[in-house]
Amino acid sequence: MLRHAAWLGVLLLLLPASAWAESLTELRHATLPAPSASVHALRTAGGRLLAFSDGQVLAWPAGSTQWQPVAMPAGATARDQWQNAAIDRLYRVAAAADGSATALERVELTDGRLSLTALPALPDALREIRLAEHAGVLYATGLDAAKQPHLLRRDLSQATAGWQAMAPWPGGAAAGTLIAQRGELIVTTPAQPQDALWRWSADNGWQALAPVPGRVVAAEGARTTGQSHVVYLLQSADGTSRLATFHTITRAWADLPGSGKPVAATLTAWGNGFAGWDAQTSSLATVELTARTYLLKWLDWLVIVVYLAAMVGIGLYFYLQEKRASTADFFVGGRSIPFWAAGVSLYATNTSSISFIAIPAKAFETNWQYLTNNLIAVMGLMFVAIWIVPLLRRLDLMSVFSYLEKRFHPAIRMLASALCIAMQIGSRMSVILFLPALAIATITGLDVVWSILIMGVFTILYTTLGGMKAVIWTDFVQVFVMFGGAIFAIGFIIYHLNGGLPEFLEVARAEHKTQLFDFSFDLTKATVWGFIFLVVFDVVLTFPKDQVLMQRVLSTKSDKEAGRSIWTFAAIMIPGGFIFYAIGTALYVYYQSHPERMNPLLPIDATFPLFIAAELPMGVTGLIIAGIFAAAMSTLSSIINSVSTLASVDFYEKLAKDPTPRKSVLFAEIMCVLVGLTGIGIALLLSRYDIHSLFDVSIELAGLLGGGFAGAYTLGMFTRRANSQGVAIGIGASIVLTLLVWSMDLVHPYFYLAISILLCIVIGYAASWLFPPPAQSLRGLTIHRQDAVNDAA
Repeated sequence: MLRHAAWLGVLLLLLPASAWAESLTELRHATLPAPSASVHALRTAGGRLLAFSDGQVLAWPAGSTQWQPVAMPAGATARDQWQNAAIDRLYRVAAAADGSATALERVELTDGRLSLTALPALPDALREIRLAEHAGVLYATGLDAAKQPHLLRRDLSQATAGWQAMAPWPGGAAAGTLIAQRGELIVTTPAQPQDALWRWSADNGWQALAPVPGRVVAAEGARTTGQSHVVYLLQSADGTSRLATFHTITRAWADLPGSGKPVAATLTAWGNGFAGWDAQTSSLATVELTARTYLLKWLDWLVIVVYLAAMVGIGLYFYLQEKRASTADFFVGGRSIPFWAAGVSLYATNTSSISFIAIPAKAFETNWQYLTNNLIAVMGLMFVAIWIVPLLRRLDLMSVFSYLEKRFHPAIRMLASALCIAMQIGSRMSVILFLPALAIATITGLDVVWSILIMGVFTILYTTLGGMKAVIWTDFVQVFVMFGGAIFAIGFIIYHLNGGLPEFLEVARAEHKTQLFDFSFDLTKATVWGFIFLVVFDVVLTFPKDQVLMQRVLSTKSDKEAGRSIWTFAAIMIPGGFIFYAIGTALYVYYQSHPERMNPLLPIDATFPLFIAAELPMGVTGLIIAGIFAAAMSTLSSIINSVSTLASVDFYEKLAKDPTPRKSVLFAEIMCVLVGLTGIGIALLLSRYDIHSLFDVSIELAGLLGGGFAGAYTLGMFTRRANSQGVAIGIGASIVLTLLVWSMDLVHPYFYLAISILLCIVIGYAASWLFPPPAQSLRGLTIHRQDAVNDAA
């Protein structure tokens, strides 16, 4: 059987990817009714296309049948300089008779009327002004009286903020186009026979890129699409015009098919493409990018159905095997789980759909710097296995927050448990559900609602049926499904590169895609020092507060087995991390060689799902989508089970009258369903927002919500002076101050959790001196030798 499976794998690797030479994007041409007067400029505002003629401005709402007149503000005319910094971000340039300007005004379209809001004056009078807006920052460039370029930026979130000067690109040429994308600036400057291309980033400053494959037709002939592409209207050497995409990550160009039709020079970004006015024919045409969807084939669905049926089958097996009258059976698997299964489950829980989708996307976009966290975390796990796990195991807990009650007060336990529930549902469960659902739905055409429901409902079903045993053993199976799909994808990509493994290694080396360590002291970046700081707080000091992880440790047979489960987790973490980051690097190398196989309309997080759907053979696509489901569902089941455990043990058993084990289990089962449905609802809500990187969002939310109560464990385990009053003050103050740091955008989101924990520790410990020391015995509750349980009374 193994030999047959190996041959099947070889045959699948030999299968060519589907139509690799074809572009995934097509162009849709359409014609709109012509305005009543000749048009000299097209712009967008308020979701409408605006046509500027000599004496009036007309608006075209999407889906309308006729143009509507627009009222002009006092002192403005249709012949003024109106510029879009981005779609629907319109500005008026108040130019003097000689064409120079120092004044910009933001334009809003409301109820058929344009209104103006003055911005601070430019430091110098500029000509040939170009504007770009991205992420709340407005960029402006132009030439001064000496024909030298200037580049300015302004933070739009601060009403009184002035303009800040930036170094312009080398060469001293005027900007033909100015584009802001991914926090970078892309500038083209006129040159012969091809326009020059420059890129600015905060890390590297200005860099000269390979020339534009042609000349940009007009100042409005460039626009952003998706989260990483720019579309240009180019004129070739033979005088024909065409549309081409530039990918800002791989720096690769791709011509769009069917773009040989003439495109007017009077144009503006509109929809997913451009709208252009042809003065010779007095016609208004649009061209928009459209992308194919890849419907799953019957074999893909068969693989997915078999996987889902197997997960439910495991849950049903444990439900029929054990009639759960004991809370220990449902919450901690009867404390009978082998250490190796618990360790694999720890990894599966920690490796969610964020790892399967967002980490390859992060490696594709940047490098392997975030993998440093895995390497350093292993050292933190060693400390946890030796010091933290034995302390909590001897307390015979089901909820890790029971420790806070024993050490401090029942109110601290309930407060921390409530914050943990909010963090798990708000920052983890919903994101983990939404991320794969959105990516798969975008690529395959499977509606995002159905994607979320498939994962959510099936996870609720087997988690509620089988309890902790079902969660752990499905995790065990899901790890192999995950790794199988991921390793196959890497091999498939490398096999189909023109240069194979040598090309993969050479491009990765030349582009620094496998760079691991950043030793700089820039707090706005993900540096080695930041990861050390994070691991000390997020792993060493806060592992005990993570009910999702600790519940597996508490499910093992003994203290020794509990420690071994942590070692197993650590042993899998490093090779597992390399696999997921290698996927991102392989995707970078492949799409640099095949830029036409990218979809310019998709977010960066959809890069790996796009490859899965568009390139892999039938059946293998289903296998890897099952792997994505497995990555999500392993974490979802753990969160559902853990949150229901907290709700039952920390709240129901504390507040209900005469609770019994059977009633507690029934309440937990009901909570499994309610928690799962809540996560599904929030995931559907997230689908309404355009989020650049859900990997970063999950880190931010975890830091903002999780740091306060995490510090309470540090105070309890490592100090003898901390008391309940001081800890309560520390938790509240840390949350408020961390939110303040977040609002001011002072540091990289990776620091939020550590800052919150540190604030809780410092403030909580200091506040504890304002109240009497703990009166209860600390025997067995701290790591201090004098409190050890084996000491004499």
